[in-house]
Formats: sequence, C-alpha cells, structure tokens
Amino acid sequence: MTPPSPLLSVDDLVVQYRRPGAPPTRAVAGVSLEVRAGEVVGLVGESGCGKSTLARAVCGLTAPKDGRITFDGTPVRPLKVRRRDPALTAIQMVFQDPYGSLNPRRRVGTQIADGIRAGAARGDKGEAATPEEYLTRVGLPESAAQRYPQEFSGGQRQRIAIARALAARPRLLVGDEPISALDASAQLQVATLMRSLAVESGAGLLFISHDLSVVRLIADRIAVMYLGRIVETGPTAQVWDSPRHPYTQALLAAIPQPDGAGLLPAELPGDVPDPSAPPSGCRFHPRCPRAFDGCDHEEPQLIAGGVACRLYAA
Repeated sequence: MTPPSPLLSVDDLVVQYRRPGAPPTRAVAGVSLEVRAGEVVGLVGESGCGKSTLARAVCGLTAPKDGRITFDGTPVRPLKVRRRDPALTAIQMVFQDPYGSLNPRRRVGTQIADGIRAGAARGDKGEAATPEEYLTRVGLPESAAQRYPQEFSGGQRQRIAIARALAARPRLLVGDEPISALDASAQLQVATLMRSLAVESGAGLLFISHDLSVVRLIADRIAVMYLGRIVETGPTAQVWDSPRHPYTQALLAAIPQPDGAGLLPAELPGDVPDPSAPPSGCRFHPRCPRAFDGCDHEEPQLIAGGVACRLYAA
C-alpha cells in the first residue's frame, strides 16, 4: 500500500544567520524531513543543534537561504511584515515559553478568538467553536476565557497556547520545545495532550524536544538532529531499540535511569561545536567514541536505512 503524500516536506533546507564581524552561521545545514497527516514526528537533539530554527522556518518565521519547504504541495514563504498568507494559518506553532507567547494585557478568550478568526479567514468550512469550547478541550474551565494569562500556572498557560493554536483549525501543529519550561508533573500531560488533539483532528504534529523519554511515548517517528543536520531517522521503536548512529546511542545512554536501577546516565563528552565553525568531515567526529580514519574529512549523507554515518557506508 502506497503511503499518503506528506503534508509537510522539507527538502535540503539551509538556514543561515549573519552576525557583524563573524562568519555566517548555518543553523540548519541541509535538512530533509516529512510529516504526514495524523502523524507525530519527534525531532530531538541537544540545545544548539538547530531544532528551533528549523521549526521557525517551517512556520514561515525565518527565511531559508536555500532548499524548499512545501505544505500540502504549496511553498511555504516567509511571513510578511504586515500580513500572513491565509493559507499558512493552517500551520500553527506552540512556542517554548508559555510566559512570553501570550499577551498579558488581553483576556484569554480574546486571544483564542484570534485563532478562530484566522481559521475563518482561510475559508475553513469546519464547524466553528467558541473560545470556551476550545478551553474545555485542553482541560481548562470555560471561566478561564474571562481571565488574564498571568492568573495561570506555566502548564495552564501552555494549555491556553495550545487552545489558541487549535482555534485556527490547523492541519499541521509545530511544538517548539513546548514542555521544556514546565515542571515535571506538567510535561507529560502537555505532550500527550498535544498528541491526542492532533491525532483526533487528523493534523500532523512536529514535536521538538530534547527529552527523549517523552518523545518516545508520543511520536510515531523520530528524527535525530546534530549541528544542523539529521543524523538518524526512523520509526520510534526502531530508533529507540536499535539506535545506529553513535550520537543517537549517546543520547539514549544519557537518559537518567529510574531510582534504584543501580545505573548512572552516561555522560556525552564535550559540547555542541559552534555552528559558525563546524568540524570538517562528520560533524560529530570530535565527540564520537567510534570515529575512525577518514571521519574527519568525509561528511556522511543520510542513506536509505535512515542513518548518516560512515560505519554503515556501502
């Protein structure tokens, strides 16, 4: 059976920043990625690997230097100063910081109504709902619509942000580290809520996080990103149970073990290098315990098996 066409296609994407007096920084250095309707794709990696930059480019918030992003066959172009292309309101983002993504001077219901109007302006024929109905969908009372964001906890604010995104009736939901600013008790709740709401509506979900344990529970597929590139991708069970890339193996080994397991998490040596001056060859080779002759000058490409590593080169 032929799989459905991707809802989101990212092809060889390059996003570059320039800083005065410094060489250009390629935060995303040739990434290809797909998300299908009703599918949850987890994008993981350490801080500084380019995950958030990729998310912003997908949503049209950052202009790429090269490559192509298409949503349902339509090119995603950067957001204009005055007006967003109505078709792109079908892509909605839940930002990392629930304290900064909501306007503290406007009532919660008013902000969710903005999303409802965005969906209507797109010509969405789905059944309209009220702000109160969207709040109940994310587990908050209808009365929350009359209150201000600062009256809620971090986890509740993130639920409000999700309700606002859902109000635009998106076909693609992008979560940019949406749980990292929350306490541990709220993280899994918010992550599973995003998955259930996306799957229920048939939308795709690109869920970005450095918490592999949570991603394992909600994602259908995982893509592992390191220093601007995808180094491994595949079904979640495959990547989790049989990781191939040494970086993926190191990430999984670094996950803290449950209390009483008698095991300490392995430490991944070194830090993510400066993306303005990436190492030659394989970008991971200075930290890789399995590096061998040639890794320092030959950059591996992602092969059909879903891994970019010379250990698996034909």
